[in-house]
Amino acid sequence: MTDSAAPPIGVLVMAHGTPSTTEGVEPFYTTIRRGRPPSPEQLSELVGRYDSIGGTSPLTERTRAQVAGLASALDDLAPGRFLVRFGAKYTAPSIEDGVAELAAAGVRQVIGIVLTPHQSTLGSGQYFDRAAEAAAEASPPLELVSIASWHRAEGFARLLADRVAVALDSVSRQEAGRTAVFFTAHSLPESVVTEGDPYPSQVGESGADIADLLELDNLPGVSWGVAWQSAGRTPDPWIGPDLLLEIRRVAQEGVASVVVCPVGFVSDHLEVLYDLDIEAAQVAESAGVYFARTASLNDDKEFVGLLASVVMAAVPSFEPSGSPSGSTIPA
Repeated sequence: MTDSAAPPIGVLVMAHGTPSTTEGVEPFYTTIRRGRPPSPEQLSELVGRYDSIGGTSPLTERTRAQVAGLASALDDLAPGRFLVRFGAKYTAPSIEDGVAELAAAGVRQVIGIVLTPHQSTLGSGQYFDRAAEAAAEASPPLELVSIASWHRAEGFARLLADRVAVALDSVSRQEAGRTAVFFTAHSLPESVVTEGDPYPSQVGESGADIADLLELDNLPGVSWGVAWQSAGRTPDPWIGPDLLLEIRRVAQEGVASVVVCPVGFVSDHLEVLYDLDIEAAQVAESAGVYFARTASLNDDKEFVGLLASVVMAAVPSFEPSGSPSGSTIPA
């Protein structure tokens, strides 16, 4: 039973954030660019991408639903034990706002989790650095345990494998011939993916785990691989191979259809609804291949239940005497 006199354990859910209006795109873009306003051409292109998916990204709505679903799932597992708050990297409420809310509510221990399954220095690492700094500056300081990654949490690969199976079935009804399956994640500049950064290998592990569950290596006419998407337009190289180039390559090799599973993303947003559903689909069409994309996890009940289990597993990381602020554990 939960000790009713003990303060709840805080859960800080962190995600990227997105502008809620067209007017918010420019300041959002400026923030991402570390205070450098975009050129008129860059701004026009980004606004055009948002317009093509309905004017704004559904990421805010999807993230709120995921956070609410996680809070509900945790309350089902341990009534009254957890207090869940959200903090975004680039929009309000910020990561610091989320920590402050938990501190004001009397929380003394916090579990941090990012809504991205893989660990990276530039990605999840920056979220945790900000959360750790805010936790240390709280009065009294908060104990923080950060869940470094959860790409191999029990059931995660199966959830995505089920979606790949559905997509493959849709392909088989539309097209005969060979099929290429690509597991994708957001590319990063090669310069920041330094030696020892687990991000590329963890994305590869996700792809391999799903492929093993579906026995893709044994399916006649099916090949699979990891590709990278949504690279920034900078002069320095980004990690690859790039998905769009891979679609063109397999088309030249005689593949009839392409299935894309964005393993690095857990909800519908610009990088899925535009970069895949519009841009990649157009490349596939121009190359003469059928295109299918797996359904996003969003606030699927099984998915938020999986996240709740990941959070619950992190609780023992708090020692009775208190753990140091900013400690990190694997999922």
